[in-house]
Amino acid sequence: MRLAFCGTPQFAVPTLNALVAAGHEVALVVCQPDRPSGRGQQISVPVVKQRALELGLPVTQPEKIKNNPEFQAQLQALRPQVIIVVAYGRIIPKWMLDLPPLGNLNLHASLLPKYRGAAPIQWAIASGEKITGATTMRIDEGLDTGDILLQRELPILESDTAITLAPRLAETGAELMVETLRGLESGSIHSRPQDNSRATLAPILNKEDGRMDFSRPAEVLVNRLRGFQPWPGAFTSLRGKQLQITQAKVGSGYSIPVGELRTLPDHLLVGCGGGTVLEVYEVQPEGKKRMSVREFINGYRPEEGEKLGTSSF
Repeated sequence: MRLAFCGTPQFAVPTLNALVAAGHEVALVVCQPDRPSGRGQQISVPVVKQRALELGLPVTQPEKIKNNPEFQAQLQALRPQVIIVVAYGRIIPKWMLDLPPLGNLNLHASLLPKYRGAAPIQWAIASGEKITGATTMRIDEGLDTGDILLQRELPILESDTAITLAPRLAETGAELMVETLRGLESGSIHSRPQDNSRATLAPILNKEDGRMDFSRPAEVLVNRLRGFQPWPGAFTSLRGKQLQITQAKVGSGYSIPVGELRTLPDHLLVGCGGGTVLEVYEVQPEGKKRMSVREFINGYRPEEGEKLGTSSF
């Protein structure tokens, strides 16, 4: 098929690769603009743009797409049969939705209608899900509300974080998008509406999502720590300074008041809600590098009964 591809970060690259490998004509790749990033504010080029140039594909990076006559004329002139959207990072305007005969197809990293929104991978892990998956869908004017085309499940491992799960979902989704186009071309796929009564939301993350509330059970805190990687992570405060908790698991066999610390040679124990305990193995104090709890105990000398999360920062 002749198509346009809209995507920006690494998650979208496997789908672009798969579409090219399957023989589709990618007439245009649309990315967000190059932007300054990091402390040095060096210009950062989207990963999808880098890959598209390696593949010899034409790239455009409009600053806006809703009211952009030049971009609209460029896309109309290409007459794509379908527009593929994978983690592009922009709301698709109605004129784009109406342009190709097969519509705009999106790869979403959840089993819709669960986890509609910007951070489905992170919230699925943070919510304690054991199964997630990828969905191909037709984009409409709502937020991830379009008709479902195909879905494929993927297990969430106990060791998974958002960092480790995302590449597997990207590869699964890439295969699913190729299969979806094959099915649409042959007429073997028929879309079905989502059950809106079963919808859950996965809103964009903010810094406060990473703040640890020790009145919650330890399992909840561990799931959030895993899900909110690499940002905002999981943090609390100790002696008025921020403390990132980077490795932890659910403990057992201890009874500790909520938020209080107990020290062992190679890990810290923290009392959590419901009589549960968090075992902490690695931390990152404010302004310092990551360190083992043994290093932290030797350097900071936390006291028995000292509380986490009681001071603002």
